[in-house]
Amino acid sequence: QVQLVESGGGLVQPGGSLRLSCAASGSIFSIYAMGWYRQAPGKQRELVAIISSTGGNTNYADSVKGRFTISRDNTKNTVYLQMNSLKPRDAAVYYCSTRLGPVDYWGKGTLVAVSS
Repeated sequence: QVQLVESGGGLVQPGGSLRLSCAASGSIFSIYAMGWYRQAPGKQRELVAIISSTGGNTNYADSVKGRFTISRDNTKNTVYLQMNSLKPRDAAVYYCSTRLGPVDYWGKGTLVAVSS
């Protein structure tokens, strides 16, 4: 079992920054790859970024490359998403997720709004 809790969302102006956090508990965090996803109203959930268990490998959606950075601190069981140069199209509910065997675990999400 893995429990995931996201935080750090909020309202930001275009061009601004936010840092999302996802705290994990319930299992051995350091052995899991972690991902950030987002879902805007009326759209499908999409992958934003993923990070390997050690943090040595990362991948990003083309739409966020160069603006977002995923990282993790395995001593704190936390994964982060630093979001810079935010655009209105980045507005969505952001979720963190991991897979343990055949099961996908999700947090409840944190809302990011981008508006002037």
